[in-house]
Amino acid sequence: MVVDTTLIIILVVAAVLVIGGGLFYTLRGRRTHGAIDETAPTQKAAPTASLADRLARTRTTLGGKLREALGSTTGDMYEGLEEALIAADLGVATATSIVDKVRRSNPDTPDDVRAALRSELLSTLRGQDRSIRQVNKPSVIVVVGVNGVGKTTTIAKLAARLREEGTEAILGAADTFRAAADTQLRTWANRVGVEIITAASGSDPASVAHDAYQAAKSRGKGAVIVDTAGRLHSKTNLMAELSKIVRVLEKESGTIDEVLLVLDATTGQNGFAQTKQFTDAVGVTGIVLTKMDGTAKGGIAIAVEKELGIPVKFIGVGEGVADLVRFDPESFVDALLADA
Repeated sequence: MVVDTTLIIILVVAAVLVIGGGLFYTLRGRRTHGAIDETAPTQKAAPTASLADRLARTRTTLGGKLREALGSTTGDMYEGLEEALIAADLGVATATSIVDKVRRSNPDTPDDVRAALRSELLSTLRGQDRSIRQVNKPSVIVVVGVNGVGKTTTIAKLAARLREEGTEAILGAADTFRAAADTQLRTWANRVGVEIITAASGSDPASVAHDAYQAAKSRGKGAVIVDTAGRLHSKTNLMAELSKIVRVLEKESGTIDEVLLVLDATTGQNGFAQTKQFTDAVGVTGIVLTKMDGTAKGGIAIAVEKELGIPVKFIGVGEGVADLVRFDPESFVDALLADA
């Protein structure tokens, strides 16, 4: 049987194209140290419900307790106010201080008490710089926090917000200890349409941070956002690794623009221990409170600022790209007191 030579050639070429194309897309999904994944934006921030709606669980719990307290006799009212604030995770010291100031203002009616409470809550949150510091180009933003707090999604959402405001960012996947960390971050990077630098599992995190910075600088990007490991925040070796990342980036850029600590709002007062240890290691400059829509204890935002003096810069109120919102004290306090 005679086989047509031309037909054989066509079949061979077709096979090569099919196999070659499959290898191309397979290898494209892998990352070597310093490689960049350029993707087009695939998801835009959608309009969100009001902050009061997103904090419905917190406001309902706190509002109900405050209404109950305001309906009590004068002697019991202030005790009830303090208990309501403590239950909302403001902490004993902060709650006591605020209620004492409300009492000293001598309000005449429950409405006056509510107004005085609002004033004192706002006073506790005043005077903080909540902007994202962007002095360098690229600005350097290091994001820290223990595993499970929503750090990865926060980083991607922050990059999306910065892009909407005119700053293109590159992500650095410096959490090389957790096998799924770079995959999760890459998925989110693709979703929001930002570039990412990754490396093989077990690579030196500081080296990844260095490569991400250099990529952002060479490409003229406005910011580099570096993800970091979050295993066991009490472990000395991990804190030493975070310090090394910061030192390497400081050597490259001169200064670190922001070190953002991501805290899970549902953990409440346990977040204080995390904040202190991360601050001692890398000098936290701002806090992002995630899962605010899932907690009845939204007062942690007030407690963190009052007791630690570190500004809350963003709060997470959902899983969508637009659900990372800038922390606005007045809107936040009004949302908490909406049902009071």
